[in-house]
Amino acid sequence: MELQKLSNGHHHGFVPLENGYVSYLTAHIATWHFEGKTSFGMSVFNLSNAIMGSGILGLSYAMSNTGIVLFIILLTCIACLSSYSVHLLLKSAGVVGIRAYEQLGFRAFGHPGKIAAGVIITFHNIGAMSSYLFIVKYELPLVIQAFLGLDWFLNGNYLIIIVSVCVILPLALMRQLGYLGYTSGFSLTCMVFFLSSVIYKKFNIPCPLVPNGSNHTTIINTTMEEEGQCKGKMFTINQETAYTIPILAFAFVCHPEVLPIYTELKNATKRRMQGIANVSIMGMFVMYLLTAIFGYLTFYVNTESELLHTYSKVDPLDTLILCVRVAVLVAVTLTVPVVLFPIRRAILQLLFPEKPFHWARHITIALCLLFVVNVLVIIVPNIRDIFGIIGATTAPSLIFILPGLFYLRIVPTEQEPMKSRPKITAACFTAMGFIFMSMSLTFIIIDWTTGEKRAGGGH
Repeated sequence: MELQKLSNGHHHGFVPLENGYVSYLTAHIATWHFEGKTSFGMSVFNLSNAIMGSGILGLSYAMSNTGIVLFIILLTCIACLSSYSVHLLLKSAGVVGIRAYEQLGFRAFGHPGKIAAGVIITFHNIGAMSSYLFIVKYELPLVIQAFLGLDWFLNGNYLIIIVSVCVILPLALMRQLGYLGYTSGFSLTCMVFFLSSVIYKKFNIPCPLVPNGSNHTTIINTTMEEEGQCKGKMFTINQETAYTIPILAFAFVCHPEVLPIYTELKNATKRRMQGIANVSIMGMFVMYLLTAIFGYLTFYVNTESELLHTYSKVDPLDTLILCVRVAVLVAVTLTVPVVLFPIRRAILQLLFPEKPFHWARHITIALCLLFVVNVLVIIVPNIRDIFGIIGATTAPSLIFILPGLFYLRIVPTEQEPMKSRPKITAACFTAMGFIFMSMSLTFIIIDWTTGEKRAGGGH
């Protein structure tokens, strides 16, 4: 069906190439006839792992700045919008038989669209990879010191190089993304352990926390309790609330991975892939919500932007929290190869669009990407502002703007007129992305000019 629709591409306003349609068909015929081998479950693991990121550590802090009810409303809206965005991508891909984000850009806007999509994916995923390695850089030395007592081995810069070479690079050299389903499943298991520990600690840490000069901060102050510092707020608005939506939006970005996973899916259909996306988004929604609620209800107003740091105030040497740190480190480390695949695919689409697979290119691009990310994490002392710009521009582009524009340009007017409800909804969806981007950039610029502290958050 997809090939038949593409053969009628001229009728639907197909953008012709210099060499005609034949070269375009030749370039992508392998994609259409590629027989995926990845099961439904493994695809769910891979997409869920792509969604899950370091942002989960900042969700409790986000809830402390919105209140429980407002946070749930925002989280639900972002999850639903993310699922709708995947629908737009899959519908656009089905019309023209393309399963590459960059080629959808080409189909919609020619070479500028292809370049824009590739650049946005590259910048976004490099930012995400860097955020994961920053966690390794700052958390792994603490774990090594606590468990092994090796004070001489606490240089985070050396550790991220070792982890990149020994763990990330071998996984990144795999030819197909589907093979990472097992590591993605293990990564998600680690995050489930993190969530279980957050729930368990809620019932074992008293509130409020008052430093008493020792490693433990468990003195209960009845005066503070009377002042309402140990009561969850339903609605809260403050200067940090504005950052909640960017944090939540960034936490649900998985769109660069959707089409590669779709390509490798066994018995691939749009409905089957949409089901994978819905299950993955729903699973992450539940994990995000439970983590935010139980983390917030443990520390209330004392919740910090990085949840693990807040637990360290109670007992820096708590065995369970140390194990949780290890689990989070494993999870983010195993996520890096999944995030690297779309970048490599984007680079291949931009630089070698008609070249067959070659191991030399495959390996070289992976090495170069890991080298760039390692240098970025080592050299830049504070990359939070860079992440803020990337998150405020690439996240709304990947979730809202590009899928909406692709849908409007690719789905033929004969099938859905511009005044039809689906097209109007897609247009509003795209406009929402531009508004979100403008608001996010405005808040970041105001923050820079006023010098006020920003909330942390990652993908």
